[in-house]
Amino acid sequence: MIEHRITALKVQKRNPQRVNVYLDGEFGFGLARITAAWLSVGQVISDEKIAQLQAEDTREIHYQHVLRYLSCRPRTETEIQRYLQKKSADEETIDYVLERLKRGGLIDDERFAQNWVENRAEMRPRSRRALVYELRQRGISDEIIQESIGEVSDDDQAYLAALRQKHKIIHLDWNEYRQKMLRYLAQRGFSYEVSAEVARRVWEETHLTETKQREEAEP
Repeated sequence: MIEHRITALKVQKRNPQRVNVYLDGEFGFGLARITAAWLSVGQVISDEKIAQLQAEDTREIHYQHVLRYLSCRPRTETEIQRYLQKKSADEETIDYVLERLKRGGLIDDERFAQNWVENRAEMRPRSRRALVYELRQRGISDEIIQESIGEVSDDDQAYLAALRQKHKIIHLDWNEYRQKMLRYLAQRGFSYEVSAEVARRVWEETHLTETKQREEAEP
């Protein structure tokens, strides 16, 4: 078994989170600071240990990449798997990163699905069918999907969506308004039956309110 003596440990100038390890007076390899933390000058390490350190470093690099990937928005387990596969990570590394993220509470498919549904309801209402499609695209299991959309009502969500859109088209005549509203709701996954009822409801409520306001304003 070949052994080497660590003769220097130097923090990299361009990346202070990495350390250059010198063996027997020559540059050997670079490591993340967290991986190199237990090393010391004068320590003797074998080729086997070096290979182990480099494997740990590879896992740490992928983990740090995923943390940056998560900084944009929450991700599902499947999204992270796909991301790491594109980065050419092997299965052992992927399993390691996923387990570490789970332990740290950084990924949770159930929480992701619930937050996704709540956010859609608040900002961009969708039908149950559309929500199922979106969550499946992100790798959420059918069991979790059904739990997350359990209380979602297409009638309620279509109504909320129509209210967000009505100010853009309510000034049109009935036929043109109805056509545009039906198209808008269909694009969000709502059925014709639900869309037609909601379009009529919003039209009638809006014009009834306007009529009452005019009547109240008359002397």
